[in-house]
Amino acid sequence: MHKSDLHHYLRAARESLVWKLDGLSEYDIRRPLTPTGTNLLGLVKHLASVELGYFGDCFGRPHGESLPWFEDGAEVNADMWATPDESREQIVSLYRRAWAHADATIEELPLDAPGHVAWWPAERNPTSLHRVLVHMLAETQRHAGHADIVRELIDGAVGRHQSDDLPSDDQSWWHDYRERLERAARQAG
Repeated sequence: MHKSDLHHYLRAARESLVWKLDGLSEYDIRRPLTPTGTNLLGLVKHLASVELGYFGDCFGRPHGESLPWFEDGAEVNADMWATPDESREQIVSLYRRAWAHADATIEELPLDAPGHVAWWPAERNPTSLHRVLVHMLAETQRHAGHADIVRELIDGAVGRHQSDDLPSDDQSWWHDYRERLERAARQAG
């Protein structure tokens, strides 16, 4: 029960993140929209990479994927953006393969299965599938939140999925709402 609940929410967060790419140009999925360079395709690339590490390497379950951005001598943050020769299709396909590998690990191992996260501090690196699953759920949701904001900045699309239950889909309603919040902020400040 607990494992299936966690797995369900992880799957939903993954789907939400990939949905954020729908209907956007190559430029829009790659362009950095924050001072630290946050971009949609980079978030997908990053999460594909870390899922393979956490649900593969940490449990002795080799994934067989080539991740040159994690090799010795790779550029710092190379997993957070896509080079011009890395296509949307390649990165999304990598993410979906990471899902399949992670899902197999989650389904086959019990929550108390021991793992080892070499990049965590020594006092925390003996771990369990439960802890890794919670960690990846939190990380995926965090980055899905980043994607929400980045996508809204690009074209105004919001929510976890296209049919999300938001207060309104009327742009004038949102404009008035934002203006009211701006007035409240100025009054309080």
